[in-house]
Amino acid sequence: MTSGIARRALMAGATALAPIVGAAGQGSWPDRPLRFIVPFAAGGNADVLARLYGAYLGNRLGRPVVVENRAGAAGAIGTEAVIRSAPDGYTFLIGSPGSIVNGPLLMANRRFDPITELTFVAMFGQVPMVIIVRPALPVHSLPELVAYSRRLPAGVSIGTSGIGGANHLPLELFKAATGANLVHVPYRGGGATLPDFLAGSLDGILIELSTVLDLHREGRGRILGVAAPARSPQLPDVPTFIEAGYEGFLASSFVGLFAPLGTPAPILARLQALVGEAAAEPEIRQRLIGMSVTPPRPEELTTDHLARFLQEELAKARRAIEIAGLRPE
Repeated sequence: MTSGIARRALMAGATALAPIVGAAGQGSWPDRPLRFIVPFAAGGNADVLARLYGAYLGNRLGRPVVVENRAGAAGAIGTEAVIRSAPDGYTFLIGSPGSIVNGPLLMANRRFDPITELTFVAMFGQVPMVIIVRPALPVHSLPELVAYSRRLPAGVSIGTSGIGGANHLPLELFKAATGANLVHVPYRGGGATLPDFLAGSLDGILIELSTVLDLHREGRGRILGVAAPARSPQLPDVPTFIEAGYEGFLASSFVGLFAPLGTPAPILARLQALVGEAAAEPEIRQRLIGMSVTPPRPEELTTDHLARFLQEELAKARRAIEIAGLRPE
């Protein structure tokens, strides 16, 4: 006899495979390739995850998923292109904090609003932020870093990917929450911080775990905390910010699938189901974890939860921007 769980699994699989009639009643979706627009250059987290999930979705849908890098204007060019495209289920944005939250908030005379003109379909994953310090710095925990920085008139220098970026804003929130004397040193991209850090002229970096995990493992840096709800499987001995006493402190670079507003709900539901399937595949899950990406939880494959998530991210970003005294440019 088939169990209830098995029957539900079979029904879910049948739903994922069932054809979806087009909005105009002609044909079924998809009847041509899908496009995933990545608003940044190739090689970053958004690009890698777009190709990983795109290959799986294309195989399951029976149509290719073409990943198109449309970089420029801090992600605005590719983002606007998706917003202006037809909501027919063929063009999607691979969004992240820079293109969806931080960038638009700091853009003067912006022509669009990703929060209200896009639908967050599904989370692909999140890369938690960490604070890493040079090995010679005499601190081994986040509270020690805070206390040490307060004793130094010149403070402790912390590099980020740039003013107003996904790494800068959490740093401002951490400083405000702790009173730490951390001096922000902006760079043009997270990777640009590494030469100065390795040379010892930069005390620390607030950055994505994936960028500095090997430095920690090789002893060329010391990660003090992970800004995630739970410890990273790759760093089981390193506490979270919350465990270190900073309640509710979370910071990550998310990557997710966004659709133009008005994309038919059955298409969104099918994609959410397929993203969930992909994230549960052992090979894909291991690749995500190997890249320091936290796979999506079930609730991160629902539109309502993701809408609330974006509002929370927007509120944190606005507060950090106010603390830092930043103005749209």
